[in-house]
Amino acid sequence: MENTVTDTPESLKKERLYIIILSAIQIAHILDFVIMMPLGPRFMRVFQINPTEFSSLVSAYTFSAGIVGFFGALYADHFDRKKFLMFNFTGFILGTFMCAIAPNFAALLTARIVAGAFGGILNACVLSMVADLIPFQRRGAAMGVVMSSFSIASVLGVPLGLYIAQVFDWHAAFYFICIVGIIFWILSMIVLPSVQVRKTKLSIKENLKNFKSILIQTDYLQSFLLTSVLGFGIFMIVPFISTYMVGNVGLSESNLPFIYLAGGACTIVSARFIGKACDRVGSFQVFKVVAILSIVPIFVLTNLPPVPLAVALLSSSFFMMTGSGRFIPAMTIVSAVVKPQERGTFMSLENAARQLSSGAASQIAGLIIGSTAAGAMTNYNIVGYIGICTSFVAIYIAYRIKTKFNLK
Repeated sequence: MENTVTDTPESLKKERLYIIILSAIQIAHILDFVIMMPLGPRFMRVFQINPTEFSSLVSAYTFSAGIVGFFGALYADHFDRKKFLMFNFTGFILGTFMCAIAPNFAALLTARIVAGAFGGILNACVLSMVADLIPFQRRGAAMGVVMSSFSIASVLGVPLGLYIAQVFDWHAAFYFICIVGIIFWILSMIVLPSVQVRKTKLSIKENLKNFKSILIQTDYLQSFLLTSVLGFGIFMIVPFISTYMVGNVGLSESNLPFIYLAGGACTIVSARFIGKACDRVGSFQVFKVVAILSIVPIFVLTNLPPVPLAVALLSSSFFMMTGSGRFIPAMTIVSAVVKPQERGTFMSLENAARQLSSGAASQIAGLIIGSTAAGAMTNYNIVGYIGICTSFVAIYIAYRIKTKFNLK
């Protein structure tokens, strides 16, 4: 059974507070992830690494999140949601601290694996709690707010983190994220309610049997495939935006904060609009429109020649709005497929599949992309074409889910 819908002022006030806190948690771990991309040119210079090695820094987080998330799905529904969330939030902060004190490339790579192990499950915990605490009738708007955390992290966190890295060094950017994480950890402990899903514990044999039944359900597999395809398409492109902007478009490293500031600001507005549109028009209809629109900025961005800063900002902002915007209706569609008592396991598996596909995309893109002696990237347009193809595949998968569950 889905959540019972209540519209009393008190219940709506609590819902808003829960959404704010869950969004804050998303901001913390998303900031830790996205800060790697604009620091790409700095890491490549400081560690003297190539695009393939830099993609390893990015994919280490996502591969770790995917692998640990897969095994985490075994017990995701067997703990109080809040306790499970706080445990992973603590581990995530410790992993980020390891990034801050990393003395070299190998240590940073190891720290990214630790941060990803906890950060990936943390993301699944947040999305599970959104679905647990917010009725489906208002869940599209709630998902829009929570998933706009990427934009808020881009608008506020990334420029500030880059500024701190420029004033001090890249280590300081991770110290900053640790401080932000600790503040949000305290607020989460105070505000979020306990959510106990299962009243009785399953034996190991029963748990494995339940896990297997979830893992092989066709409806669930289609849902995993939908978000995995979207993650693959976006992460063929995202990790290398900063490097491409500097090496090919002609921007300076000091211009990079504006990319994330402008794109994040636009996405904050678009995410709220897309989320509300899902509740009014229907998640599939919104997904189809946004996915088709995303094709234009993917093509433009990955083929962008040297242009003025304003044109570069317009291209990257439109890309961020549509690229991240696709996930809002997609996650709303996915949340309608799963049974409430299996939501934690489902979200952990969904997150694991998406993280693994994103890591694979980043790694594959690193092999496709090359660089000239002058530092310009080559073959970025090829990964863009792959990203365009994934949009059409995702629309087809979403249509199948929509038809099966009679969604709008």
